[in-house]
Amino acid sequence: MEHKLIYADNSATTPVSRAALDAMLPLFSTGYGNPSAIYSLGQEAKKCLEASRRKVAAALGARNNEIFFTSGGTEGDNWALFSVCEQYAPRGRHIISTQIEHSAVLRTLEKLEERGFEVTLLPPAENGMVSAGDLRRAIRADTILVSIMTANNVTGTILPIKELCAAAHERRVLFHTDAVQAAGHIPIGVRETGVDLLTISAHKFHGPKGAGALYARVPLIPFPLIFGGGQEKGRRSGTENVPLIAGMAAALEEAVQNMEENNRRISALRDRLIAGVLAIPGTRLTGHPEERLPGLASFVFEGLEGVEGQNLVVLLDREGICVSSGSACSVGSVNPPAPLLAMGYGQKLARSALRVSLSVYNTGDEVDRILALLPGIVETARNAGRPGF
Repeated sequence: MEHKLIYADNSATTPVSRAALDAMLPLFSTGYGNPSAIYSLGQEAKKCLEASRRKVAAALGARNNEIFFTSGGTEGDNWALFSVCEQYAPRGRHIISTQIEHSAVLRTLEKLEERGFEVTLLPPAENGMVSAGDLRRAIRADTILVSIMTANNVTGTILPIKELCAAAHERRVLFHTDAVQAAGHIPIGVRETGVDLLTISAHKFHGPKGAGALYARVPLIPFPLIFGGGQEKGRRSGTENVPLIAGMAAALEEAVQNMEENNRRISALRDRLIAGVLAIPGTRLTGHPEERLPGLASFVFEGLEGVEGQNLVVLLDREGICVSSGSACSVGSVNPPAPLLAMGYGQKLARSALRVSLSVYNTGDEVDRILALLPGIVETARNAGRPGF
């Protein structure tokens, strides 16, 4: 019997929602005007662009003029970090982040180190948490920026951003958060948390790939990294991609409106999945057991020679099930997920990581099929690592 594809890698990317598709399609065909043009077709595109900005701002609890459109989370993270360092270097050259950040932040910090900045990376606890106390102890007189993610892309752990941000502000240090995994899935109101900069990416909440946004709290103004015609209030030149921006705004608006109902159902599926996978001997759940994203569960398989997450991914793919062994954003990487190493898992254990991430489109039957197949697949992977198999 042939089974339909089960997509359970929604932390990597998500299918585009009907609401996002409906918002985009007319802008590819009849509403294709350049929003910088003064004739009516261009002005209609401009209206759509600004309507989208209002939707994104409302979803984040921001002001309209605090939203800048980007191509996605990586650009937003780069822009936030480079922008602050460009403007605040005269005050200091020390930045604080964590060992569990996405590579879009960590690689940017490496480049900033090459430019003479000093970076402190806070280690997480075994459950993936970073404490405000540790942050306070790391802040120095020359610290100008703290960048800590809202939720981890490998384990799903939700960090205490409000407390961390307050600790930074006690010393008048700016705070950026990469909210790419969190936006559309948990409340991330910028006024509530107090963050100064925040990045999101549309394709993580059923919007299109290639669209994102940077929130920058007024009066903070991002330093321009792309120069040209002066779009996005002179901060990011280049003709705005109105269809993708409209799709992002529609997807985020829908996600926020339905968040409570969706999360109840997705969390129930996630908990069913966790209970079933933990029934496999030698399995451990990574990250915080409670403070985690609604749809994400990550596991390691201890004491099992030859079991690697990528082996499990391939074997599940043969059964029509899409999952991952960690972050999907490191091209060609065969290294174990860095956040797990930072949390104290050894190389061998971290290599066995398996990440399953669910969305509103997943069903109980799909979770049951994963649970029916996974024990046998783990055993197959075990045997493959034994001598003489």
